[in-house]
Amino acid sequence: MENIKIEQAYQNTFSGLTMYYRDCELSKDLVTRYKVDQIIQERGFTDLSNQAEGLAKNVRFAIASNSASNLGGINPDVAKYGFHLIASGAYFKVLDIYKIQNKTQIMLMHFNEAYLEIFNSTKSNIEDKMVLVGRKSLDTKIVMQPHSILNNEEWTARTQNPIGMSETGTFFL
Repeated sequence: MENIKIEQAYQNTFSGLTMYYRDCELSKDLVTRYKVDQIIQERGFTDLSNQAEGLAKNVRFAIASNSASNLGGINPDVAKYGFHLIASGAYFKVLDIYKIQNKTQIMLMHFNEAYLEIFNSTKSNIEDKMVLVGRKSLDTKIVMQPHSILNNEEWTARTQNPIGMSETGTFFL
């Protein structure tokens, strides 16, 4: 693989990354199916928030992305959620699975399909740094109270499903 392609993939993926969050209640069976360095694809749209406090659910997806769309800017009614959206067909790399007591954070990195081969076969020290930041974030937030707006019925209905797999545990990729 050409170094220039790897550099381009890293530049386009890591530049301007922002952390987004999605909390949900998943069975232990579904949680244990995720593996570090695994590549997954989400067939549907991925609803996320740029807000995070304590966890009311047992799983937090922490997603690093530089291409999530801010829907609060389009629809003021959803701005209260810090609502962002990643388009359907998105690819993610599982960077970390971090457990504290009965809570699990699954850290994902969103990347463009054009870089599938690269992220399937390489690992960057930037990914390792992202994992450390993600763990530190959860260490801080785990003692906080859950954000009430992100635990209302409307938002939890939007974010109840796992990312990259069906409700029965079959990965889409």
